[in-house]
Amino acid sequence: MHKPQSFYQEVLLDAIPDPTLLNSVRLISGGTMNQSVLLETDKGSFFLKSNHLPSSDVFVQEIKGLTLLHKHSPLQIPKTIGAGRIGDQNYILIEWIHGGYPNENYWFDLGRGLAELHIATAPQFGLEEDNYIAILPQKNNFHPSWSEFYTEERLEPMIGKAYYDGLVNKAFYKKFQTIYPKLEALMPKEKPALLHGDLWSGNVIVNKKGHPCLIDPAVYYGHREMDLAFSKLFGGFRTEFYEAYNDVFPLEPGFEERADIHNLYPLLVHLNLFGLSYLPGIKKVVNKYL
Repeated sequence: MHKPQSFYQEVLLDAIPDPTLLNSVRLISGGTMNQSVLLETDKGSFFLKSNHLPSSDVFVQEIKGLTLLHKHSPLQIPKTIGAGRIGDQNYILIEWIHGGYPNENYWFDLGRGLAELHIATAPQFGLEEDNYIAILPQKNNFHPSWSEFYTEERLEPMIGKAYYDGLVNKAFYKKFQTIYPKLEALMPKEKPALLHGDLWSGNVIVNKKGHPCLIDPAVYYGHREMDLAFSKLFGGFRTEFYEAYNDVFPLEPGFEERADIHNLYPLLVHLNLFGLSYLPGIKKVVNKYL
């Protein structure tokens, strides 16, 4: 359901310095989390996403994530126009990416582009600010080791939320925590890599020239296998993508066996967002490593 026309006019006035004429609005998607629309204006086409979350910085952090990706990735990242809050609604306004069909180099370009992104590094795992994955807060306190970061900033907050919200019982919560001491030995030792953070097929779109474009990041400096594992969780990435990635930045042997432990985080995110249908997958991974 569309918002009042006045809301879109207010967004354009807030985000664009010069007066902008709104020609039309087209609903792209509407759900419990966000509403997305295409705004056609006399200054071009814009993608607008909005929600009613009480957190007023959710899209401000998304802007920062897109900006960081743009700085370090050769892949197309939508240009950011503005983000803010109008009344009780948060919004983000970005460049509209005119769609097309993947060209013959699409998967190779995506693999090489992600590898180049992951080459960007930092002294520790984390990020200067906390941000969000979808609409869930994502803590990014710095840690010197990946296992420590993964435990304290990713797994424990999400399983803790699931327990608090009644999605898991106390027995499983305690069982889940017994994985933490095993993580250090399971993960290859690598430098922190700049991650997209929410890399599934829905967050990679095709531009009009057939090139890949990254959207909706949840960035931080983490273990690069997180992005690669997430790309396998819901399918949609072809073999050429992984081949091209390995040509630029080869993975350590055994990645396929480690992917499940990395995917505990996105599975927990989905459990907290969408409910109990994701719990059997989490339990399967936990039982695999205990």
